[in-house]
Amino acid sequence: MRLNIGSVLFILFIASACRKGENITIDQNARLSISSKEILFDTIFTSIGSTTRRIKIVNKNNDAVKVSEIRLSGGSTSAFSININGEQTLHKNDLIINGQDSINIFVKVSINPNANNLPFLVQDSIILNTNGNKQVIRLLAYGQNAVFVNESSIHTNTIWTKTLPYVINGSLTVKSSAALTIQPGTKIYFHKDASLNIEGNLIVTGSLTEPVLFCSDRLETIYSDEPGQWKGIFLKQTGYGRIKNAIIKNASVGITSDSLSVNSSAKLILSNSILKNMQVAAYIGYHSELLAFNNLMYNCGNYLIYAVGGGNYNLKQNTFAGYNSNFPRKTASLSFSDYSSVNAYNKLEIDLTNNIIWGSLTNELDIQKKTSATVQLNLWHNLIRSTNNAYHGNGNILNTDPSFTNKEMENFELQANSSARKKGADLSADPYFTGYLDQDIKGNKRISPSTLGSYEK
Repeated sequence: MRLNIGSVLFILFIASACRKGENITIDQNARLSISSKEILFDTIFTSIGSTTRRIKIVNKNNDAVKVSEIRLSGGSTSAFSININGEQTLHKNDLIINGQDSINIFVKVSINPNANNLPFLVQDSIILNTNGNKQVIRLLAYGQNAVFVNESSIHTNTIWTKTLPYVINGSLTVKSSAALTIQPGTKIYFHKDASLNIEGNLIVTGSLTEPVLFCSDRLETIYSDEPGQWKGIFLKQTGYGRIKNAIIKNASVGITSDSLSVNSSAKLILSNSILKNMQVAAYIGYHSELLAFNNLMYNCGNYLIYAVGGGNYNLKQNTFAGYNSNFPRKTASLSFSDYSSVNAYNKLEIDLTNNIIWGSLTNELDIQKKTSATVQLNLWHNLIRSTNNAYHGNGNILNTDPSFTNKEMENFELQANSSARKKGADLSADPYFTGYLDQDIKGNKRISPSTLGSYEK
């Protein structure tokens, strides 16, 4: 049978219409490739903030896919707006993307950064549904004025003030030639996985009424106690720190220090500060040095202090509260060892005086000697939860509850009948007494015999 010209053309038309790349697949594995799963608008707003970003949606499959839904989750009330392939809309249904083809979504945000009723971080999301698969693109923008620091370094002496908060995205490194001084009341917010690396000097000069804050940029109530939102502060080999009256919270590790001081200055002096809600530890030291006075540390995943490979640790008048509302912890709150690896073990010097070392486990202090390296231990007038009878004597109190005011409400001040009251050694001759140990974390004068821990009253 012969086909006429019209029939041939019709068959060719149908074949062309159904060529590879235009057949619509319903395979649930046929997912779309999205250029970015999170869009962060970090523009420094000076008036009404308005900027546009592009998101490329690619169908890497050979066959076409039907996107049953693309929508802006917040709808017409959102600070964000979207444009899908040139069409300004809040949602679009049954959009076909051919095989090996793509579409563009343009996102715009309009924010008045001077509106005090805005949250610090404004958020929404774009939702795509394809063959039963739901894909989400997070949209974030800062709703208030701030100084934004994106993956950079500080090379000269720099002072940060409380005038505007600082937002760090990526890593910020203070080079060995520089010092970063942070004045009272300054707030430093870290975006997801951001960090502060110190190769030079970090000088934090908070005050009792205006502490310096280091925390995540997620300020919603649901994230207030969420650990692991940023990486933490890292003191590198040439780095030094002086941190007083600070609050450091919600990181993976609050402070990590990887070496000893190479001169007469202490590697890190940490005083009158609160470290809490860390995913791993408040402080980790690798053959390093920490002088810690009048600090409160609690709610950390594995440790409050983890110090390995030897080092020097001078800890006086601190409250170490090993309570973990977020973690099933099995390790002692304070863990020290002369050993880090076969090739990394050194002399370990520990001075623990007038501290409270307490928590939910039966052993909250672990001091390990695993090598021939020297371990020098001064353990004086501490209240310790431990089954190790070697800690008896020298004014230490074992396994007597310190009677915190309300640990469930994170109040680690002491009740009037606490066994830790007026049991401290006289530290008036200590070289760090004036300026550090003569007052407690709340600025109350220490009166000998002092109360154990960071609170005098």
